[in-house]
Amino acid sequence: MLAVAERRGPLPNDAVAPRQAHPLRNGRFRRLWIGSAISLAGDQFYLVALPWVVLQTTGSAVAMGTILMAASIPRAALMLMGGAVADRLSPRRVLLGTAAGRALVVGAVGALLWYRVLHTWELYVLGLAFGVADAFSLPASSAFMPSIVGRDQLVAANSVMQTTAQLTTIAGPAPAGMVITALGAAWAFLIDAISFLFIFAALWTLPDPPRGTAQKKPVMWQSVLEGIRYVRQDTALSSLMLLAAMLNVCITGPMSVGLAYMAKTRFGSPAAFGFAVSSLAAGGLAGALGAGLVKVKRRGVLLLMASATIAVCLAAFGFLDRLAAIALLLVVMAACAAVTNIHLASWIQGRVDLAVRGRVVSVLMLAAIGLQPLSLAGAGLLAAWNLTGMFLVAAAALMTVTIAGALRPSVRAIA
Repeated sequence: MLAVAERRGPLPNDAVAPRQAHPLRNGRFRRLWIGSAISLAGDQFYLVALPWVVLQTTGSAVAMGTILMAASIPRAALMLMGGAVADRLSPRRVLLGTAAGRALVVGAVGALLWYRVLHTWELYVLGLAFGVADAFSLPASSAFMPSIVGRDQLVAANSVMQTTAQLTTIAGPAPAGMVITALGAAWAFLIDAISFLFIFAALWTLPDPPRGTAQKKPVMWQSVLEGIRYVRQDTALSSLMLLAAMLNVCITGPMSVGLAYMAKTRFGSPAAFGFAVSSLAAGGLAGALGAGLVKVKRRGVLLLMASATIAVCLAAFGFLDRLAAIALLLVVMAACAAVTNIHLASWIQGRVDLAVRGRVVSVLMLAAIGLQPLSLAGAGLLAAWNLTGMFLVAAAALMTVTIAGALRPSVRAIA
């Protein structure tokens, strides 16, 4: 660690790319991207293997749901603390710790499977460990990016990362399923454990972000409150945080619950649901690519227009009965959501002070992830009442927040 800490300055072959150059020309970003891509590909093996192993071990869908819940609870509960820890230590050190922890835990589960001594309680430990790791690594990952690339490269860098995530999500599950079928689920967990070593190695060679002047650090809960106050005092930032929260509430539940319910009641076919999910993935990929290719001068207007477009698409879903039309709207909506996520994250990364960046990002992540259970529950209740009504309620809520943001000059003026 000491040798790495001493390498604060850029090396001759690792100099930060010139202004306006694509981030892939930046040696530091390339290492981070390659390590992340391999780790994301490995995660697909875990995501396919976990529910399969749970069902094989317990035969219970309830157990599968509770193990997934075991990950979601600490993820939401510790998210704000994760941002505060990233600000105190450094995002890079937090990412190193979480990568090492994930590799050890998932490798241990793979070894237990290999020797056929795995118990259900150990799968709950796995879920809890990954939830805790997410709570710390998600804010740290976003807070670390501005120390790797220049401010003018943030959109392109986030676009590359998001595009890579979409591609691994599309291409990864099939090979994972083949490995599980041919070699067994233990290999899927071991492959994921090995993949974490690549992101660990990439992070090990990168420098820590520059540290500010030494100051007495407040206790943890005060540090968390400082991040929340920072968001509340910035009108544009707080408005976009509210918009991000509403986007996730209005999209997560209606898409997860509503699309499946629509496929069953209107089309009577699981193939229709699969086609809809593929359309969402295609739209997300197109949006992630487009966000990095198109230069935007008035980012605030773009975010508001994308949000309004998503609201219109949500409202239209309630009245469509042709699968092709639904798929087209899903592509448009997912593309707008991807553009919004990338530009919002890039704007926050470039705007927020380094000393509080992790905590501000953690507020954004909590808005994006912490409200998902409420969105799913609300969508389920509304869909049981009236499917068209569920989409209209989501559209109206999102449009209301979008209009409120549009009425604020500070939001419209965001560049």
